[in-house]
Amino acid sequence: MKSITLAALLTTAALPALAQSNNPDVALWRLDCGTVKVNDLNMFSDTRAYTGETRDLTASCYLIRHGSDYMIWDTGLPAAMKGAAQNDTDALSPTLDATLEEQLAELDLTPADIGRVGISHYHFDHTGQAATFPDAELIIDMRDWDVLSSDPLPSFAEGFANPDLVKPWLNGGKLTTTTGDTDIFGDGSVTLLTMPGHTPGSAALLVQLAETGPLLLSGDVVHFEEQIGSEGVPTFNTDRSDTLASIDRMNKLAGNVGATLIIQHDPRDIEKLPAFPAFAK
Repeated sequence: MKSITLAALLTTAALPALAQSNNPDVALWRLDCGTVKVNDLNMFSDTRAYTGETRDLTASCYLIRHGSDYMIWDTGLPAAMKGAAQNDTDALSPTLDATLEEQLAELDLTPADIGRVGISHYHFDHTGQAATFPDAELIIDMRDWDVLSSDPLPSFAEGFANPDLVKPWLNGGKLTTTTGDTDIFGDGSVTLLTMPGHTPGSAALLVQLAETGPLLLSGDVVHFEEQIGSEGVPTFNTDRSDTLASIDRMNKLAGNVGATLIIQHDPRDIEKLPAFPAFAK
């Protein structure tokens, strides 16, 4: 019995590597989903490490082609923010230059071509244009979906979560809620990684590319590179200890698998990827 059990375990352990060797063609485009002028950078430090500092952050989204299937990872700021004027007074001043639908059109794609929409967490700058894809399968951690589907919203989510942005799925659209790391296509090429702390169910995404190598899309585990070394925790995160554990996991995972870490709000990291409409493969 022990030898049979061991053989089964060895076979199971070999499956991910075997699956990855037979992956279909996978490609990734970086998409512009807005910019945010941060006029009070201390929002991103509960130890007040950035007093008097400001910074421009990007709101990035990603198009992933898996064979003939397409997936969007995060959907950026709401389309209604296109052309919004930025200011130097609000703590956060967001704007949008082009919608996801407009950028997809440059690739001869329409919202109907997108089969899956993966959401790193429920904040409005990541769910903003989700409803552009009402027929897609929405993939989100169950804990964050519980927040979005609460009535009323929990107090910690007020000002950050907007259920109207995911109304197609609140009204019965195709929804997949995850409870841990999830292999999106079943072959190891695209894996949602649970990274709680920023929100109860925040997540990152690991994408395996044949030529570029692995890419680790951070979600909002951190917002800019300096937060990794300083273990920076934003004032509005929902759990400090979970945040620190997720930063540690993200950083070690990237190193262990040789992944290029893309911090989704850091313009310096976004520039590691080809500029749209070019893509990584």
